[in-house]
Order: sequence, then C-alpha cells, then structure tokens
Amino acid sequence: MNIKFLKQCFKFLVVTIGLLFLCGCTNKKQPEFLIRASLLVGEDHTWFKAFEYFEEILEERSGGRIVLHSYHSEQLAKEIEAIRLIQEGVIDMTTTSSLLSNWIEVMTFCEMPFLLESPNQVADLIDGALGGRIEEEMLEKTGLRPLGYFQAGARHLTSNRPIRHPDDLKGLILRVPNVPSFVTAWEALGAKTTPMAFSEVFTSLQQGTIDAQENPLALIKVSGFYEVQKYVNLTGHVVSWTYPVIGEKQFQKFPDDLKKIFLQAAKDMQQYERNLFLENEKKIKEELEGLGMTFVKVDNAAFIEKCGEAIFNTLSPEMQGIYTSIKVKNDD
Repeated sequence: MNIKFLKQCFKFLVVTIGLLFLCGCTNKKQPEFLIRASLLVGEDHTWFKAFEYFEEILEERSGGRIVLHSYHSEQLAKEIEAIRLIQEGVIDMTTTSSLLSNWIEVMTFCEMPFLLESPNQVADLIDGALGGRIEEEMLEKTGLRPLGYFQAGARHLTSNRPIRHPDDLKGLILRVPNVPSFVTAWEALGAKTTPMAFSEVFTSLQQGTIDAQENPLALIKVSGFYEVQKYVNLTGHVVSWTYPVIGEKQFQKFPDDLKKIFLQAAKDMQQYERNLFLENEKKIKEELEGLGMTFVKVDNAAFIEKCGEAIFNTLSPEMQGIYTSIKVKNDD
C-alpha cells in the first residue's frame, strides 16, 4: 500500500478525532460552580465513598450547576494545609475535627482522650449545647461551615510489640495528629510523640522512623497499616467523629436555590456514610485478623489512671468546667 496514502489517512484520523473532542468540549455545559474537596482518607474509606455519593446527587439535583471533585489521600493538601487553603479560597471542602483546636480551644472535645466511651455519648454531645457551640465557633472563628458529621469509631494503638500497660510504652515513638491533647495524653502515658501528617505515616512506619500510630480500625485497614504493624492494642482511648465542611465564603456564593439543594444533599451524604460505617464496623475486626493483625486487650484502668490530670491541667478554666460536666454526666 502507498505510504503517502497511509500518512494522509492517519492525518485525517487525527484531525477527525481532534474535531470530535473539541465539539464535545464545546457542547458540554460548564457548571456555575466547580468545587474541590481534599480528604485525608483513602478511596476505600467510608468518608471518601460518601463524598463520591455527594458528587453524584449534587450534580444531579442541581442540574449540573454545581460540580464537585473529591481528592483522596491528601492529594491536594495535608489536613492542616487544606484548612488554610479553604480559608484562602483556593479549595473548597475537607473533613476536620480536633485539628481545629489549633484555632479554637473548644474543638479539643471532638477527640478528647479518655473522655467519651461510646457512639451514643458522641451523639449526645453533638446534639447538645456543646455541639451547638462547636459548630458556631467553627463558622465564626475559622470560616468553615460544618455539614453534619461522620462517625469514625474508637481509636486504638497499633504497634509491632504488644502494649498491655502504660509501662509497655517506654521508648515507643508514636505518631499522633498535630493536636495538643493527643501529645499531652501520650507523653503522660510514657510514649515519645511525633506529630505528623497522616499521608506520611505508612512510609514512616515502614522505614522505622516511628514505631506506632493510633487510629480507628477502618482507617487502619484502608491505609494498609496491617502491612507494617502486627498488633492492635485495644486502648479505645478516643471515640471520635469528623465534620465535612465547606468554606463559608464559598457557600455564600451559591444563590438561595442552590444553597437549599447543597444542604439537603449534604444531609443525605451524612446518612449514606452512617449506613456504610455501621455495616463496615460489623466486619472490620475480623478482616484485620484475617490480614495478620493480632488484637491485644489492655489495662484500660491503668491507662486512664496514669493519664490522670495531664489533659485537664492543660485546659483553660472554662474548658475545665465543660470537661468536668461531661465526665459527671457520663459517669452517672
């Protein structure tokens, strides 16, 4: 076959494909609002799956006027950077909780070690006066609008040696989030703490830069920590949750009809995540055991006693009063 003819056919094919592509781009309606969300969790986590669901229903219900792109595993920014980028208007959404205690003290109650013991206590706090205050201060002092909350489950310590008692923590280098109460609690218990972005944890465990980390079981699994950690020590030191948030400046750009659609879709996203979370909790322990992790019972009373007044003494007088009222209520 004539080579010149083949070249002409090839050029024609390239031009045709290019024109089709351009036509497709031209005909596709551009959204009025393109928003981006940065998440710390991996793509298999319930929080990210909930955001994927949010993307679908938001675009459908707004008739394509709002389009959301979600990025997992801190692809856009590490958690604390994501908050600052939202405040600067560079990106629009993330999930966050006690990390905001770097801005406002009351946020420390979102993940206060050895304070809450069950999801029911979490719900009571969020639905009560303190939960209302947390949401108000988030909006007023950080410019982040909370859109309901996602459950995270109890946080447990993982390691490559069993930890049954605080004495076993001696010399252990432990990654913690950049949250003052976490640093205070674990150092009081005897560990050497290293605040670190979540996206750096797996590699640091793999390389031996740190010895241990602490997180809910679902996050332990989807992050692959079972590949570099052998034991899950059932400390249950925090029963936590997180808030999906959007920058208030970004939210106020929506016209009233889209605000209504956005908030209802966010409410439905929360229920979707809740269903995923509850289903996941039923099987996660068994899955981690199947992946080679060993679960270790700990002396919880010893952990609570040794942690003692360390966290309480770091709080302002007002926050100490709130802390005491929560303890009294939960002990009744």
